[in-house]
Amino acid sequence: MLNTSPAKTVVRSVFQFLLRGLARVLFRVQVQGGEEIPAVGVGHPMLVIANHESFLDGILLGLFLPVKNPVFVVHTEVVKRRLVRWGLGLMADYLSVDPANPMAMKQVVRLLESGRPVVIFPEGRITLTGALMKVYEGPAFAATKTGATLLPVRLEGLARSYFSRMVRWPRKLFPRITVTVLPPTTLSTPDANHAKARRHQAGEALRHLMLEMVLAQPKPRTLFGAFCDAIEIHGRRCRVLEDMKQVNYTYRDLLKMSLALGRMASRLSRPGEKVGLLLPNAAPTVGLFLGLSAFGRIPAMLNYTAGTDGMQAACDVAQIRTLITSRTFIEQAKLGGALSALQGLERIVYLEDLRERMSFADKLWLLGRMFRPRGVEVNATPEDAAAVLFTSGSEGKPKGVVLSHRAILANIAQIRAVTDFTRDDRVLNVLPIFHSFGLTAGTLLPLLTGASLFLYPSPLHYRVIPELAYDRGFTVMFGTSTFLGNYARFAHPYDFYRLRYVVAGAEKLAASVREQWFEKFGIRVLEGYGLTEAAPVIAVNTPMAYRSGTVGQLLPGIEYRLQPVPGIDHGGILHIRGPNVMSGYLKIDRPGELQAPSSAIGEGWYETGDVVEVDEDGFVRIVGRVKRFAKVAGEMISLETVEKLAYSASPAAQHAVTSQPDASKGEALVLFTTDAALDRIALQQAAQQIGMPGLAVPKKIVRIETLPLLGTGKTDYVTLNHLATAV
Repeated sequence: MLNTSPAKTVVRSVFQFLLRGLARVLFRVQVQGGEEIPAVGVGHPMLVIANHESFLDGILLGLFLPVKNPVFVVHTEVVKRRLVRWGLGLMADYLSVDPANPMAMKQVVRLLESGRPVVIFPEGRITLTGALMKVYEGPAFAATKTGATLLPVRLEGLARSYFSRMVRWPRKLFPRITVTVLPPTTLSTPDANHAKARRHQAGEALRHLMLEMVLAQPKPRTLFGAFCDAIEIHGRRCRVLEDMKQVNYTYRDLLKMSLALGRMASRLSRPGEKVGLLLPNAAPTVGLFLGLSAFGRIPAMLNYTAGTDGMQAACDVAQIRTLITSRTFIEQAKLGGALSALQGLERIVYLEDLRERMSFADKLWLLGRMFRPRGVEVNATPEDAAAVLFTSGSEGKPKGVVLSHRAILANIAQIRAVTDFTRDDRVLNVLPIFHSFGLTAGTLLPLLTGASLFLYPSPLHYRVIPELAYDRGFTVMFGTSTFLGNYARFAHPYDFYRLRYVVAGAEKLAASVREQWFEKFGIRVLEGYGLTEAAPVIAVNTPMAYRSGTVGQLLPGIEYRLQPVPGIDHGGILHIRGPNVMSGYLKIDRPGELQAPSSAIGEGWYETGDVVEVDEDGFVRIVGRVKRFAKVAGEMISLETVEKLAYSASPAAQHAVTSQPDASKGEALVLFTTDAALDRIALQQAAQQIGMPGLAVPKKIVRIETLPLLGTGKTDYVTLNHLATAV
């Protein structure tokens, strides 16, 4: 309904003035941005796009949007009620549109061409998950058709009100609302040949723009600050964590544990000191991690599967002087010998002793701090180091990776932007917390989302974990290809009946594993890609954007460049830049000194070392690591491609490929396999069937009972390289 009579304009202005004042009092509305609003008129169309959190979204935009005389696009079903029509008419002009009508967007196009600014919700419906819903292509079509300027507006806070559709979330009568107006932008004109393809390209561009908009953070935070935010949102009584002791910890319990352990540990270390943690997947590990962060210490997560040499290298590069562990864990994991062999430590502290050191004064302090936990943090900034993780060392000496609060929280926000994890989910994390995948995605993501998290101490219990998933009804699970393949091997077809998200990372997802999960459980495994240096997720397949054989699309907020590699025709070395990239390395050549990431692209970029291809829709396919190419008779051969060849010839076995010097061809391929019957003839036949060159068939085949694995589930190529030299 478009009506601009003078009388109605006056009534509308008075009504908006009164309602605006009421909204500021009740909802404490804050408007951010809006300094770059361009001129609007004939020849200068503007389309305002916003996320859709509640039934009040249109009213809030009508009151606080810094755009004069906008027209709101409204679903025809909404305006069928007389009261709604009356309220909308007092707020602003509106255009009722039926999304099912293919001509509907042409009305919007004509309105944009007339010079009136148009406000639309591209999702078409109020969110049910707190994340973005499906983004329709119609608004993108209208924007590209008219060349309209897009003004993204992010609404935050209304999802937690009684006017939202998040019925199972804790809700407030008058939550604080933030309206963030982002800088204006435009959608590039699609270059596809067909109208349907152009419409799809425009829709995808709009979806990515909406994802970038959702990532806009109104305020910087620290990990402990984000933890306190989650407590305020979901309530202290929300059950959020459980481990093998089968104790359900609420947010209140975890906060109490974090403050107590953090206070005790802070007396044994200095502000800014890196404190080593040698602990399993358990609730006290999470509590201590958050507590150290709150008190300005930096948790350094030691890989207890790396052996004495690996742990010693980690302690050396990070200059760890204080190590916190558990007597029970050391005894059960049989790490006494490795622990006693570590050198350079000033003190080894046991969790059991920390609890006994709490005095009556400490308990009184804890009682007071439970009411004001944020006051513990002193001069903490998002750019400060939040954790030190260590690379797996699958191809060399491990390095310390320093991740800031900003990097970890940015990666969590990026994951939440493309997925719909909610407090209704039950997450099973079997990946070790010392691994970036297990820490960020497996632990911190559910804790800050309000989901229920179960920490299991070992991913190697292939029979127990499926039964546990069946018993507890988990809905989300993270794993590696190796682990998922073994779970599928021993699981009953109904063990994973509740799972809706199974995400694979840390190594290439084998096609046989993907097919087995789909055939046996009816579950589509979502493969992702990441690096410890990126906190760790870089790309991931999602239910909304999935393509088999790829690792999904890059997460919003990540820029990329491809650097050509001589001898490789397609793709290039991936360089990335984004808020989730690490602060720098700690290396053995300069222990304790932060070395910023370097890249041939320029400052602020990080070279991943992986050769990838990116298709026209933005899906990433991993070709291989630069270090995992062999030059055979002058041709660059991807060792990962050769492994795929071996799996095609023998899907049920395990295979890994490395190389060794060869006098005649430069390098020769060596295949390690658990299949005793696999030979070169079978490999050559498989190569012919899938069109691979004969140079990709390994010259030597070595039978091995099991492939050596690191604690993260990755293949230990260092050990295999040593074995190859002896062949």
